[in-house]
Amino acid sequence: MRTALVGYGLGGAAFHAPFISTTPGLDLAAVVTSNPKRQSEVAERYPTARLLSSLDEVWSGDFDLVVITTPNRFHATHARQVLEHGLNVIVDKPFAASAAEARALASIASSRNLLLIPFHNRRWDGDFRTVHKLLTSNALGKVHRFESRFERYRPEIKSSWKESGDPADLGSILFDLGTHLIDQSVALFGRPTSVFAEIATVRPTARADDDVFLSLTHEGGVRSHLWMSALAADLGPRFRVLGHDAAYVKYGMDPQEERLKAGETPGAPGWGEEPESAWGTLGGKPHRTEPGAYQDFYAAVAAGTAPVTPQDAVTGLEVIEAARQSAATGDAVSL
Repeated sequence: MRTALVGYGLGGAAFHAPFISTTPGLDLAAVVTSNPKRQSEVAERYPTARLLSSLDEVWSGDFDLVVITTPNRFHATHARQVLEHGLNVIVDKPFAASAAEARALASIASSRNLLLIPFHNRRWDGDFRTVHKLLTSNALGKVHRFESRFERYRPEIKSSWKESGDPADLGSILFDLGTHLIDQSVALFGRPTSVFAEIATVRPTARADDDVFLSLTHEGGVRSHLWMSALAADLGPRFRVLGHDAAYVKYGMDPQEERLKAGETPGAPGWGEEPESAWGTLGGKPHRTEPGAYQDFYAAVAAGTAPVTPQDAVTGLEVIEAARQSAATGDAVSL
């Protein structure tokens, strides 16, 4: 599949290009960026990729797949353009600004028999894969609470659209980190039946929400407690999963992101592995973390399948909309 990557910021450079270029069946045929510095970086690392300056230049190329990793406000617009030109598309998170917008994209893709794939790569984090395996094997017994956190300590506000107070920028921490946490919860336990949320802006000069708590209730009674914060001076566990028979507790982040930021090529021996010192505990004893495997996302795409469905993204956006309603009223919202 000849692939055009649209955008070469952190997402394009670290999370997409390395996998497109190394996955059998995919060809990083072009990169779209108008930034001269990024164009130079692409030319040095991927010399066979064409350099394009705008999305419109993609239409005259012979591409099979387009990957959208532009700023959040453009995701749905760019995805719609790609679909209307008859091409398969992968869309970085957040998939769209609203569930309605996401449903409209899914309708276009379905009517044209095109792949429309949300990029929820965190399903292939090693720690999340470990949780999934423990649940599948019933190692914890009946689970009643799933706790998950993406917490950082960044008291200084960055000059970035991710920190923008303009709602059109989709720059809040709920859209940024929350999208991952919600998707992982839904992947494990299904669409929640109700959502309760606390949403705050705690840094004095912040313009977008930067501290959020969500409580999702799923069919069967499991509750997902999800935290995301830019001002957590003491980081809680990444996962704490409580079952009737045992608990799994894990600190720290999956190592793949830092290795990708450092310019490493995925797929080398030991890729995604954590040292024993970083493992979580199962029943209080060290438990090996499954290797992280971001490469499996693109391997599925190369095989012509969608590793994440548009409906998954729709559900995530429904949760975000319910969370905003809950935070405004102080009440849980039924889905």
